[in-house]
Amino acid sequence: MKVVSRPDVAGNRIVHSLNRRIRHAVGLTQEPPPICLEPSLAYFPVDGVARLVHGDLPAMIIGGMASLFLQMLHPHAMAGVAQHSRYQHDATGRLLQTANFIGHTTYGTKTAALLDIERVLSVHEAVRGIADDGQPYYANDPHLLSWVHVSEAYTFLEGYRHFGAIPLSASDLDTYVLEMSRLAHDLGAEHPPTTYRELRAQLEAFRPELRLSADGVVARDFVVKGFVSTPAQRFAHRRFALASLELVPEWAREMLDVPTPTYDRYLGHATASTLAAVTRYFVPPVRVVTV
Repeated sequence: MKVVSRPDVAGNRIVHSLNRRIRHAVGLTQEPPPICLEPSLAYFPVDGVARLVHGDLPAMIIGGMASLFLQMLHPHAMAGVAQHSRYQHDATGRLLQTANFIGHTTYGTKTAALLDIERVLSVHEAVRGIADDGQPYYANDPHLLSWVHVSEAYTFLEGYRHFGAIPLSASDLDTYVLEMSRLAHDLGAEHPPTTYRELRAQLEAFRPELRLSADGVVARDFVVKGFVSTPAQRFAHRRFALASLELVPEWAREMLDVPTPTYDRYLGHATASTLAAVTRYFVPPVRVVTV
C-alpha cells in the first residue's frame, strides 16, 4: 500500500526557518492539517494522484494563480468576488482559507472534509447579487460551481504537469480528474468531468460565457502585481505569475491581455522552473512512499 507522509525539516534549523518564511510569504501561516492514512476514513484515496499534485507547493502556487486568472474571466464569478470579498485588503487571509480547504479535503478524513464543504456552502449562501451584465448570480449555482471546479482542476493539474516533481502518465491525469469529481459533486457542481478529455471539453464549453469585465481588470492587475513586500518576493511572484499564464489556454491569455516583456517570453519558464526547484528544496512536497 502507498501512504503519504510530510517531510521533516525540523532537524535543520536553517532549512526549517526558510521553510516557515516561504510558507508564510504565500499565506500559509498555520501548520498543515494532519494526514489521514486510513483508506476507509480518508476523503481522498491515500495513494491517489490528488495527494501527489496538491502536496507540491511551487506547482500549486503556479497552478493556483492560473486558476485565479481563469476564474476572473467569468463575469458572474468575478462579480461575486468583487462585491462580497475584500481580497485586496486581506489577500493572505484568503489564501490561507483556500489552502486550508484544499488541505482538509485532500489529506483529511471524510468527516473533516464534509464539514469544510458545508462551511463553504454556508458562506456562499450570501454571495449573490447582480453582475455588470444585469444578470443575477449566486455562488452556489451548480453551473457557476462547475466553472470554478473545472478551472481549478485544470490549472492545478497543468501546474503539476509543467512544474511538479514527478511526471504524470495519461492514466494519472484521468485518475486526478476522477478523484476531484467527488469534491465537485459534494460541493454541488453540475456534471463534474471524470476524465482529462472531459475536463478540457468542459473548459472549452464555457468560452461563450467568458470575458474580462471591469472588475476582472482590477483583479488581473492585482494578481500580476502581487501583494508581497520584499524585492526577492516581488521577483518570485512576478516569475510565478507569468508562468501561471502559460498554463491557461491561448484564448484565455488573449482575453486577459497581460503584456509580457521579451525577457519573460524567452526566459520566463526557465526562471520559474528554477524558482520552483529552490522552493521545493526548502518546502519539500508531501511524499508518496511504498510500505
